[in-house]
Amino acid sequence: MTNINSSGSQCRIAIDAMGGDFAPENAVLGAFQAYAEAKNFQLLLVGKKEEILNVASLHNLSINEDIIVHTDEVIEMGDSPTSSLKKKLNSSLVIGPKLVRDNKADGFVSAGNTGAMTMSSVLNIGRIPGVSRPTLTAPFPNEKQGYTFISDVGAFVDSKPKHLLEFALLSSIFIEEIYEIKNPKVGLLNVGEEEGKGYLLTMEAGKLLKESKLNFIGNVEGKDIFKGKVDLVICDGFIGNILLKFAESIIPFLRAQLRNYADKGFINKLRAGFVRTPLRESLKNANYELQGGLPLLGLNGISIVGHGSSTPLAIKNMVLRAKEMHDKKLIDTLKNEIEQYSNTQNN
Repeated sequence: MTNINSSGSQCRIAIDAMGGDFAPENAVLGAFQAYAEAKNFQLLLVGKKEEILNVASLHNLSINEDIIVHTDEVIEMGDSPTSSLKKKLNSSLVIGPKLVRDNKADGFVSAGNTGAMTMSSVLNIGRIPGVSRPTLTAPFPNEKQGYTFISDVGAFVDSKPKHLLEFALLSSIFIEEIYEIKNPKVGLLNVGEEEGKGYLLTMEAGKLLKESKLNFIGNVEGKDIFKGKVDLVICDGFIGNILLKFAESIIPFLRAQLRNYADKGFINKLRAGFVRTPLRESLKNANYELQGGLPLLGLNGISIVGHGSSTPLAIKNMVLRAKEMHDKKLIDTLKNEIEQYSNTQNN
C-alpha cells in the first residue's frame, strides 16, 4: 500500500484533482506516481474530498486526509472561463492558484479547463512585476533529437510587439534554466526569412528582438521548427495554438495511416509490424505525456497547464516539472532578469 503524508517537506505542489477528462482518477493516480518517484516534497490534492478518497480506496492507496483541500464546486471543461470563475468560487481552479498566492503551495498543476486555469492563475497568483502578459511555452521535437520551443501557444490569442519580446525573454530563461540550453537561439515565426517580411506585428516585434540582448537570429519559417534551426520560436498565441494542435495531430495521423495500410492484406500487416516499433521509438520525443504540461511563464508563482486527456503519467510529469521549477528557483530567476531588463529600458 502506498502512503502519502504531509510531513517533513519544503516544496509543496497542489494538484487539481477535479481537472481533466478523467478526473479525479488520473489526477490522484498521477499524484501517487510522482510522490513514489520523488518523495522529498508535499502534495496537496484540491477537489472533492469524498471522490478523492474513493479513488484512493479503489486502488488500495492510503492518503492522510490533511493533504486534501476540499472544494465542492467543479469548473467543467465546457464552462465559460470568465463566468465560471465568478460563479464557482469554491472550485479547484479558483482555490488552487490562491494557495500559491497565499504561500500555502509553491506550485499548482491542472489538466482542467485551459482558459479558466490561465485566467485564474493570472488573476489569483498575479504577474511578475514588469510582465504585461504571461505565455505558454511548448516543446516540439526536432531532427536533432532535441526540442524546438514555441511561445506563445495559446495563453492569449492576440499580442502586441512588446508581448512577443516578453515571451522571448521569459521562455529563453526557462529553456536555459530547466533544459540547460545555454544562450538559446531565438527566431521570429514569419512567412519568410528576409528582414521586413510579414505584417505589422512581426515587423515591429522583429525590431524589438533585434535590439534586445537575446540571441536573436531573425525570422524563421514553419519548415524550420522540426529542423531545429533555432531553440525558441516566437509567435502570437493564435498562431502558436494552431501550430500546437496541428503538431498533436501528427502522431494519431501516422498511426491511422499505418493501420489503414496493414488492413489491406496479410503481407501489408507483416510489413507494418516491422516498422511499428521503430516508428514508435523514433517519435518518443513527441509524446506529450513525457512533458506532462506547459508552464505559464511570467506569473509570480508556478502554474502548469495540462492536456484535458492527461494520463496518470502526464500528471506525474506535470508535478515533477513543477517541483523542478521550484527546486531550481526559476521564479526568482525570472524576477531578477525581468527587473534588470526593465531597469535597462527605463535608463
